Amino acid sequence: MTNARVPLCVIVLTYDEEKNLDACLASVTGWADELYVVDSGSRDRTLEIARQYGATIFQHSFETHARQWSWALANLPLAHEWVLGLDADQRITAELRDELAALFMAEETLRAVDGFFIKRRQVWRGRWLKHGTYYPKYLLKLFRTSRVQMDQHDLMDHHFYVNGATRNLQNDLIEENLKENDIAFWIAKHNRYAALLAQEEFLKRQRSHETLIRANFFGNPDERTLWLKQRWYAMPLYIRPLLYFSYRYIFRLGFLDGKQGFLFHFLQAFWFRVLVDAHLDEMASQKEKVQR
Repeated sequence: MTNARVPLCVIVLTYDEEKNLDACLASVTGWADELYVVDSGSRDRTLEIARQYGATIFQHSFETHARQWSWALANLPLAHEWVLGLDADQRITAELRDELAALFMAEETLRAVDGFFIKRRQVWRGRWLKHGTYYPKYLLKLFRTSRVQMDQHDLMDHHFYVNGATRNLQNDLIEENLKENDIAFWIAKHNRYAALLAQEEFLKRQRSHETLIRANFFGNPDERTLWLKQRWYAMPLYIRPLLYFSYRYIFRLGFLDGKQGFLFHFLQAFWFRVLVDAHLDEMASQKEKVQR
């Protein structure tokens, strides 16, 4: 790898991330030209760790991930048009770092593309989940700021979308949330997320708002995900979690990931989705009562 810094800005969102942030920032320090941390009121050592890595820190109150990212992209004094957007529990592998360095030396390639999808390697409670549709999982994480959009209707999570050409990179981004080694933390987090995801789906069903990208099974990873999500919305409540878990755990070989695989796929594909459906069922019942 060359010693020259790569002309891109890395942005990391944080809230009480002392367990994860060190590995995240260590993976980008020394080669990325700019490093920003946007914090939403951490009470632990998060800001101390950010300062140790020389990050420029901004504080902004949190509403949703999509709004937090929109604020960051609109307000940070970014010196470069290319941004690598990371969560605090994500880190760059050495192979991906070298691929990015080579990419930014190939100016013709950059001129032809507006965003890059990166493979996520999910590590959960110490185990890389290689099966059950969790690898490879492509996320759009590198993009031109002038071409990126956020869907403000996303309540639980966030997605970066670009108007233009995209490509897939070859090497991995590792995602490992060490806070989730405490199963009580994972359950409490996903209990909150279930309510948010149900509200998001309920509102999208009501207004059928225009999407920022077109649904296309044969398109890029985000277009394919949107196509599948639209089919998911059409499936009957309570049946779809069972089908989804069976598909991931049996047909997509999630059982090969051992004890952690069983826990993860059961909790994330079945238990969590049943909670979402229960919230949706409740919302539909309340709406029916109001309309009577």
